Amino acid sequence: MEKKFNTRSSMIFFFVRGSKRYFIMAVIFAGLCVLLDMINPKIIQYTVDTVLNDNASSLPAFLENIVMNIGGVEYIKSHLYIVALAVIVVALLAGVSRYLFRTLNAKGAETLVKRMRDVLFDQIIHLPFAWHNKNHTGDIIQRCTSDVEVIKNFLSEQLTNLFRVVILMVMSLYFMFRIDVRLTLISAAFFPVIILYSLFFHNKIASSFMEVDEMEGQVSAIAQENLTGVRVVRAFGREKYEKERFETKNEEYMNTWIGLMKLLSSFWATGDLISGLQVMLIVVIGGYFCVRGEMTVGGYIAFVSYNSMLTWPVRMLGRVISEMSKSGVSIDRIRYIMNSEIEVDKENAKEPDMDKDIHFENVSFSYGEDSPEVLDDVSFTVKAGTTVGILGGTGSGKSTLMYLLDRLYNIEPDCGDIKIGSVNIADIKMEHLRKNIGMVLQEPYLFSSTLADNIAITRDKLDMKDVREASRIAMLDEAIEKFSKGYETYVGERGVTLSGGQKQRAAIAQMLIRKPKIMVFDDSLSAVDSETDAKIRAALNEKTENTTVILIAHRITTLMKADNIIVMDRGRIVESGTHEELLAAGGQYSKIYKLQKPQEA
Repeated sequence: MEKKFNTRSSMIFFFVRGSKRYFIMAVIFAGLCVLLDMINPKIIQYTVDTVLNDNASSLPAFLENIVMNIGGVEYIKSHLYIVALAVIVVALLAGVSRYLFRTLNAKGAETLVKRMRDVLFDQIIHLPFAWHNKNHTGDIIQRCTSDVEVIKNFLSEQLTNLFRVVILMVMSLYFMFRIDVRLTLISAAFFPVIILYSLFFHNKIASSFMEVDEMEGQVSAIAQENLTGVRVVRAFGREKYEKERFETKNEEYMNTWIGLMKLLSSFWATGDLISGLQVMLIVVIGGYFCVRGEMTVGGYIAFVSYNSMLTWPVRMLGRVISEMSKSGVSIDRIRYIMNSEIEVDKENAKEPDMDKDIHFENVSFSYGEDSPEVLDDVSFTVKAGTTVGILGGTGSGKSTLMYLLDRLYNIEPDCGDIKIGSVNIADIKMEHLRKNIGMVLQEPYLFSSTLADNIAITRDKLDMKDVREASRIAMLDEAIEKFSKGYETYVGERGVTLSGGQKQRAAIAQMLIRKPKIMVFDDSLSAVDSETDAKIRAALNEKTENTTVILIAHRITTLMKADNIIVMDRGRIVESGTHEELLAAGGQYSKIYKLQKPQEA
């Protein structure tokens, strides 16, 4: 089901569902840790002022009762190890609380990241073909890695620490007010200044992070393109050009980062200056009050301790605001993916019998508003169980017809219909449609796995009998037998260890093992020689007797035995008929045949 997130917070709440309990428990232990951290300065204050200097106790009544039950001030004075023991016990409890806080926080963070990656992957594989064509692979990967990591760090480090900081501020200010109201007001006066300067930098940092993220995506896209097309780069000697292109973009990325770091340096330097002034004023004015006898030594030590506890957390508020800028950019980049429309079946989508005629009725199509029309009012019928060949030059619209048949792209309203039998393909469940249409593309994609696994990729269970039979029909079995490991031969990324012809034959075997009702070969024999082409076609004719077959090719010998041949030019059908009929007509097909005949003789 399609998910829409109108706000950043709605998407964050969606993702934290599985890890919410960990974050809540982490915040509880963070609060407990803060509470325990507040106790030790109070113990030191009591020891210095009451135990050592005989001043009046400033402890709450319930703690005073505990002291009296132990033996009173005099007993503690003669057994000072009790104070040391109390400090150690409190520190140990604080350590345990801190450990549980960090453990639960880390578990929540990793659970969040796993959920985000799972959901994003599921979303991306269900996004339309057109969406993937518009978005660079490198940029998509960067959104799913770097941006996910930014959001994880914000939620697990900044946001949970924000709750801890708020609890720490409230409790510290409470104890500081009990010690000296004047010093507390001086300390608190700096808080609005820190928050205001953080807000001042917020917008600047946000726009800079957006620029950096987009630049990183561009660098990743160039790297991904070159790694994927490394053979093309080498073949055309474009190493120098691609190196300079990458270095130029990388330098832009570096300069953008340096600009951002200058901005962040100004942000943190300003924070250091304000925090330093605050600490200096507290130490000097507190010391002055102490000398004048307006403040006890223990109270002074405790106040400075509480103020020191506050210095970094208050600065953390500024950091949270700056990280909020960065995470906001990352959230928007991921929200773009999550809000993109996935492929969804109609409410009453059908699963009809696919052994029917295929009707293209007045189909027109373009790849975008600004793109020229690729198909112009195309109409023809493919009879069930027959073989139809489609011939045409580059850009004539041959492959587009098949993309539309498989619903990799959708026909716009009032731009024609494609029907299988009497059912419009828009009303057929996409899983059912694609399960029954097998497509072999001109540039097949093989995964980094064994040949057997690649051929049987659509099967839940590997059946070597079917794998060998499909390989035999695709004329791949002889080549596989020459490999030392046979079907267990590992093919590299995108099948880089195989030749072009072997990859095409592996893709044919991959499709044949599915046994679809409709088979589409999109120039998928272009990389094999004429003799192998003829053998494959003969084996296919024998095996696909009752299957609807659509052959797209530039080579007429691949199409000449088809029951019907369609000739396309500039998005329109210019001729159709059998091989003999088209030759007799003396049109475009005949001219192409005469050009190719000497080469294939």
